[in-house]
Amino acid sequence: MDATTALGLRMTSLLLRGNAPASVAGVVEWFGAMQAQDVNSALWSLGCRLPGWSLDQINEALEDRSVLRTWPMRGTVHFVPAADTHWMLELMGSRALAGAAKRRDTLGLDEATADRAVEILAAALKGGRLTRSECLTALTEGGVEITGQRGYHLLWYASQRAVTAIAPHVGKEQTFVLLDEWAPAPRRPSREEALGLIALRYFRSHGPAPRKDLVGWTGLTMTDCRTGIAAAGDALTTVDVDGVEMVMAAGAPDLGAGEWLALPGFDEYMLGYKDRSLMTDDVDAIVPGGNGVFRSTLVQAGRVRATWTRTLTRKGVTVTVEPLATFSASDRRQAEAALEPYAAYLGLPLTVKNP
Repeated sequence: MDATTALGLRMTSLLLRGNAPASVAGVVEWFGAMQAQDVNSALWSLGCRLPGWSLDQINEALEDRSVLRTWPMRGTVHFVPAADTHWMLELMGSRALAGAAKRRDTLGLDEATADRAVEILAAALKGGRLTRSECLTALTEGGVEITGQRGYHLLWYASQRAVTAIAPHVGKEQTFVLLDEWAPAPRRPSREEALGLIALRYFRSHGPAPRKDLVGWTGLTMTDCRTGIAAAGDALTTVDVDGVEMVMAAGAPDLGAGEWLALPGFDEYMLGYKDRSLMTDDVDAIVPGGNGVFRSTLVQAGRVRATWTRTLTRKGVTVTVEPLATFSASDRRQAEAALEPYAAYLGLPLTVKNP
């Protein structure tokens, strides 16, 4: 299989081609976990896979408690199916939790204080929902120091301990809930079953991809990833992509790479892989300075053609396009057309600043 074919298969796996599940819960279930550190990017990651859905509709769907945000792996926030949160934290989040003591030492926190913070948050959130600032106030009133990065660490720690989770925003502020109240019927697969589930979900939503990308995505060991691939059985298959062995879902359709798309920066399209050479030859333009902040991309036939930034006002959204190479008049027209769904999702008129 050549790179062009592989990229077409990958775009279908990523639900950027063909028919995606018709709900927020269905999209998140397909992926298993979707990058959600930056909430605005995360919401558009859902929106661009749910054609015709507005931002308000997606936010409303997130209130049904089928999907949560938490830190399931790599110490990074993702959307995950609520019912899968416990086993994901046990399987992958535990690796980040194992390093918490070192971080506490840096912050001047001891384990007893961290555990007391979890108890305070559990009591404050019982039967309700608090904003981030209200959670921090509860900690302060409970006698826990939250200066510097301590507050963030303690909010992370409580979620990593499977006590709390991140619920949808209220206004512009993050909120927290008790995980067991929002996910009262958690799935409890065995460890081998869980490894098989995460391997299947990764490769069906990102494949074809090399095994090392599953390691990078989950933070698991290569041994665990091999066990997971084996546990997934015939649901996965191996393919050769220009001499590199990759894994993908068996029977995945080849719908081609498609035309122009406007994608958020923190999307599984880029974040889901260690090797991004299929999508771009210029990663530095997408992650300037290698600082971990991924810019939004305009993609043609699966390849990045430009980055884009937005400016929002009450009257509309203005998008500035920065091509990675010279744009033709046709490119400019198609780039503008690709951005129209984003403006419709926001419910705002669009102005595009093209080169």
